[in-house]
Amino acid sequence: MPQKKRESIIVFGSHSDDFVIGAGGAIANYAQDGKKVTSIVFSHGEKSHPWLKEKVVQDMRSKEALEASDLLGCKTDIYDLGEMKFLEHYQERGLEKELLKKINKEKPTKIFTHSIEDPHPDHKAVYQITLDLYEKLDFKPELYVYSVWNPVSFKTNWPSLYVNITKTFSLKLKALKSFRSQKVHVAYPFLLLLFRAIKNGFKIRTLFAEKFFRIK
Repeated sequence: MPQKKRESIIVFGSHSDDFVIGAGGAIANYAQDGKKVTSIVFSHGEKSHPWLKEKVVQDMRSKEALEASDLLGCKTDIYDLGEMKFLEHYQERGLEKELLKKINKEKPTKIFTHSIEDPHPDHKAVYQITLDLYEKLDFKPELYVYSVWNPVSFKTNWPSLYVNITKTFSLKLKALKSFRSQKVHVAYPFLLLLFRAIKNGFKIRTLFAEKFFRIK
């Protein structure tokens, strides 16, 4: 008998650490459940170290992202869109066709991406790119958004998905520590993640949880 295809899940993130901050616990959960999880990173984030050569930062942040991916159990594909120029470079390089092909091949049951409430321009751009791709898919997976730099989500009519990450929260934090080049701002996500995880866990009567909004 033909082998049943593994359930597939795709997570979009602007920069190399966004997929860990926004959905690291859920990614680890899904991977441990035997699902195939793919992280699509749109930019290395070279502006984080403007005093270093671009190639040096790309190599450094790629290694960190792949190390985090190994810990969480997902596969990561990294593109090199310029920060603050996502939509422009996305169109110039014709990435839409490549990503549509990838998504249609994987046929994920769920896609996760940035929240429109996130104030970062690159995160907003990835949200828009995701919606544009979604409308052109020949099937319709569940589409969820996660938070990175918006500490509090405004009330919406979107249904919420809570994922119990009690068993994987420590793994998420370990993966976050893979981004050694980001030590300057990693302390803030740690405190924010802890607050969010406890708050979301309280909602579903567990220790830690991640919250997502289903928008499609």
